Amino acid sequence: MNLSRLDLNLVLALRALLEERNVTRAGERVGLSQPAMSAALSRLRRHFDDELLARTGNSYELTPLGVALRDRSATACDLLERVFASQADFDPAAESREFTLLASDYGAAVFGSALARALHEQAPGIRLTFQHPAPSVVENTATVLSTVDGLLMPHGIIDGFPAVDLHQDRWLCMIADDHPEIGDELTLDQLARLPWAVYQRPYDAPAARQLSMIGISPRVEVSVQTFQLLPHMVEGTRRVAMIQERLARRAVRSAAVRVLPCPFEAVPVREAMWWHPVHTQDAAHIWLRQKAAEVGATT
Repeated sequence: MNLSRLDLNLVLALRALLEERNVTRAGERVGLSQPAMSAALSRLRRHFDDELLARTGNSYELTPLGVALRDRSATACDLLERVFASQADFDPAAESREFTLLASDYGAAVFGSALARALHEQAPGIRLTFQHPAPSVVENTATVLSTVDGLLMPHGIIDGFPAVDLHQDRWLCMIADDHPEIGDELTLDQLARLPWAVYQRPYDAPAARQLSMIGISPRVEVSVQTFQLLPHMVEGTRRVAMIQERLARRAVRSAAVRVLPCPFEAVPVREAMWWHPVHTQDAAHIWLRQKAAEVGATT
């Protein structure tokens, strides 16, 4: 396709039409009259050779292609906004800008809070928004990264995108303060025999992955999607969990738990911030990456 022949305003019209499913409301949303939006819909139908919106009674329903294009058009609009918001120069002390980062609760609590403190002192006009990664982040990494400024995620889950390393963390085993079977040390036999509480997302199950490397299949009683719930799922039980050392320091203050070294050589967490290449030359994003690296080195 020759992009020079494409009217990019049609991308905005396409998104509005597919999300509103109403020509008048779509026109109001993008500042077009009803006749102008109807003309845009006609052009889009010719381009895609598809009705996109099919009338059903007094309303419109999306065709299968319309459904497929709804999310794609939203992503395209977000990406265009970010491209045209890119700056050659950036003064953090004077600029106002919002950065959106995807992060687990571990990434937001350990690194995100430190980054927010640093930006509060040095760039008062900067706003940070943290969001939980969608389950599709691994399958659709390019699409997801194109709509945000960065993704906090350890090495080993995604690749093929630029990243800046933040910090390294080690895994510890966590048990109840009054665990009836464990003293000052854990054994591999106990890890294989005792029940587990695990952090598990569709794209990441660190405890199961680590244990599988030493031939142990954990007997999972509880799975959660935030690391900070693990202490409360271990407290007062016979369960074992694996937790990052930086988060463990907080866990022992919030629940009746204790941590012990793992009885095997656990692969450490290497946390990084990943981004879409469209951001690489953006002065504001370059500054954000530099701050992230500085904060990560001292976290």
